[in-house]
Amino acid sequence: MILEVLQEICAIYSQIELKEFVEMSKLIGIDVGGTFTDFVYLVDGQLRILKLPTDREKPGLSIRTGLDQIQSESQAPIVHGTTIATNAILERRGAVTALVSTAGFEDVLELARQQRPELYQFSQRRPAPMVPNRLSFGVRERIDAAGEVLLPLNKNTLDELVARLMDSDVESLAISLLFSFANDQHELEIETRLRSAFPDLDISVSSQLLPEYREYERTTTTVANAYLSPVVRRYLEDIFDSVGDRPISIMHSGAGLSDLDTAANEAARLVLSGPAAGVIGAFDLARRSGLADPIRILSLDMGGTSTDVCLCDGSIPVSPNTVVGDIPLRFPAVDVHTVGAGGGSIAWVDDGGVLRVGPESAGARPGPACYNLGATRPTVTDANLVLGRLLPELNLGGNQSLQLNSGLAESAIRGISQTLALSVMDTALGIVQIANSTMERALRKVSVARGYDPRSLTLIPFGGAGPLHACALASALSMTEILLPVFPGVLSAWGLCLADTVHTRSASVLLRIADLEKKRLPLLEKTNKLSSEIAAYFRNSEKSATQTWSADVRYRGQSHELTLGMKDPSEADALSRLTSDFHHAHEKEFGYCLTDVHIELVTLRATGRVPTETFEIQKPVDLISDPTSDDRTSYPSRSVWFERSAETEIPVWNRFELKTGCKMNGPALILQADTTILVEPGWNMEVRKTGVLRLYKSDQVSRNA
Repeated sequence: MILEVLQEICAIYSQIELKEFVEMSKLIGIDVGGTFTDFVYLVDGQLRILKLPTDREKPGLSIRTGLDQIQSESQAPIVHGTTIATNAILERRGAVTALVSTAGFEDVLELARQQRPELYQFSQRRPAPMVPNRLSFGVRERIDAAGEVLLPLNKNTLDELVARLMDSDVESLAISLLFSFANDQHELEIETRLRSAFPDLDISVSSQLLPEYREYERTTTTVANAYLSPVVRRYLEDIFDSVGDRPISIMHSGAGLSDLDTAANEAARLVLSGPAAGVIGAFDLARRSGLADPIRILSLDMGGTSTDVCLCDGSIPVSPNTVVGDIPLRFPAVDVHTVGAGGGSIAWVDDGGVLRVGPESAGARPGPACYNLGATRPTVTDANLVLGRLLPELNLGGNQSLQLNSGLAESAIRGISQTLALSVMDTALGIVQIANSTMERALRKVSVARGYDPRSLTLIPFGGAGPLHACALASALSMTEILLPVFPGVLSAWGLCLADTVHTRSASVLLRIADLEKKRLPLLEKTNKLSSEIAAYFRNSEKSATQTWSADVRYRGQSHELTLGMKDPSEADALSRLTSDFHHAHEKEFGYCLTDVHIELVTLRATGRVPTETFEIQKPVDLISDPTSDDRTSYPSRSVWFERSAETEIPVWNRFELKTGCKMNGPALILQADTTILVEPGWNMEVRKTGVLRLYKSDQVSRNA
């Protein structure tokens, strides 16, 4: 009977119409993850989805296969998110990269900020830098902090540099000279010479990419861009060949879309491409669900390889910098925290006999043992299957070739259960609990550690595995409300369809606000330059771009800044407003402000935005017909393990046979093609008019009716 239910779910998926959306032009959202490639296909208000295994060697092949299956029109525009840049940094699979720096500063990557990765470990090692010492070259030149040339660029040094590069295996090059943000003359001279000598070499120049103060962060960002550029360029060429003549935009880390050329030239901006789209989708879901302003949510994106978490307090948080692995990047990025806990995370026993889970992932191939693709090591997905939380009849994403094998999952877990001297079920429970603990710590890091009480937040889980673990994680954080999208497994792909086109440029200022108020010309020059760059980027846009401003500000003498929004710097009261806002923000962040200390404007940042199609709710939507009570009681139950030596019989439901307004008490399993939802004991469920499922504790009433 369960198999019939699953087949019915897959059939419904090709017919669902979201009547709450106005008709829109044809659009395809494609999110390429480490395990699955997700498709959302929108046309005239209809939504269809597809999940396919990601071909990690040739991701374009998965995209081509998906486009053939959905049979979309040849000109349907595509919005695309990817993890290619993130994985290349984490796995150190980028290009062979060289660094050209000012002589005497060749070791900037090694010196870093001289911070210890682990405070209490006496013996520790940093990951290898992206540029080996043998490929770090210094050139004799010097520009001071004011942009004045102290030592002209030595032409003989350039000749020596060209000769040394001729004998190397370099694929890409980063140029980052001291104080080039104040004067880019020498960087441009080096670039011109090297492009002439090496026309096929990828070259990243710090003064073009990130003309900002802070040598180490500017250099790491430029090096990361060079390290990723050949990889991302090959990837984008593969994608471009796969999509034919369709227009295509790429999601970048700052929760916006960019064109292919910009994505290829500024590859480091793609490091949080996929996770950013998921946060957009989660925030949009919260808004449509009527959460009270300001919208405060915790998003949980649990896929096959990793889990990304983010706290939104009234808006999607975008930070001027991020850290991927151990690499700080000074590009605007959605403030997400990533941990190596996904459905494909591999369970193993360390030398001390302790059970561990992740961060290594089985990926799409061979994937978890239950995929029957040759894997023998157990994963979180195998554990959930053995515990009855996944059904062996389930075809992932409606794909008939991805049916789960519970016998293989049990055999894989037995391999480590014998080492641990535990039963298979106890080991499977341990695997799930350890994965949950990893995700719980991540959720606490973005909430409790920042002064937020999780009990006041709503959890929005998505990704293929998120809805399975949501209740356990919410309970661990004493949260009382969970919202589940209509299609949790492809919410990131849906978020891509909602994203605006966004472009950001920045410039260092490094002047006291008091001085800028007396002499505004330096600020106006920076303002006009950034405005021109934004206008040039959107020159061919069909819609006009809105422009907003932000600034990195600090008390003079501080070693860190706060990033604040500001009025157009050309307006007369912009600086006085910024001063007032900074005092207020500093007191909120640190508990005090210093009104008698000069304030310094460190960096000015301009952001241009062209909004995407707006979707207004036209009328409520009922996704399914009203099932009779006999239909509901005819579904079979399932044995599920929640704790040791105690299995529980729980009902199994087809999500799309749950009518709007339907309520039930947990525990229960709710099936759909892109995910499985586990309503744990002590939790209740109701179906909202938009099709969203609301899970809440038994003793709670709705905060958002």
